[in-house]
Amino acid sequence: MNTATATNPGSPLSGALRAGIFLILALVMLATRINHFAPVPDASWVVFFAGGFYLRRDWRWALPLFMVLAVAIDYAVISGQGLSFWTHYCVSPAYWFLAPAYAAMWLGGAWLARHAHGLHLRELALLAASLLLATSVCFLVSNGSFYWLSPMVATPTFAGWMTNLGDWYVPYLRTSLAYGAIAALLHVATVQAARHLHGATDPLATR
Repeated sequence: MNTATATNPGSPLSGALRAGIFLILALVMLATRINHFAPVPDASWVVFFAGGFYLRRDWRWALPLFMVLAVAIDYAVISGQGLSFWTHYCVSPAYWFLAPAYAAMWLGGAWLARHAHGLHLRELALLAASLLLATSVCFLVSNGSFYWLSPMVATPTFAGWMTNLGDWYVPYLRTSLAYGAIAALLHVATVQAARHLHGATDPLATR
């Protein structure tokens, strides 16, 4: 992080810093997406949210690359089990609805970046609201598409979908909120450290 970026909240993040953020988020996705039901849950949803927050101006390359990475990880995991990716039950027509689902997370983070201007209770409330809404939309799109389009559900009904939503919504929301809290703490720690070192107001204020 250069001093100019740290001391001038009106200046954009440097290319090196944006690349570093992208790399960190990609590594988080890689480390947690390999097993959706591992003790360490998949952080992909919050990776897209954080990507929208920090890299919203780079969405033309960053968002597609994150989506390609997600598919590549899924392909590697499924193929590594000796299974066919294209015939796996997860890769139904609903699988491709993950693109708009993840885009919802990205847009939630981008919205937060445009409206957050410091480290105050207001920003905490905006984070909670935007993450809650983005996660809810992402869940509705991903869960709904899987329930209605996947051959795993033989006879889909609206009542059955409501039951399915109730079974899975809270666990996914809890994961997003937990990772969102971790990301927020890391953001605050980074900003405070930069203020101490460079006298900055917020090195990540303009994204």
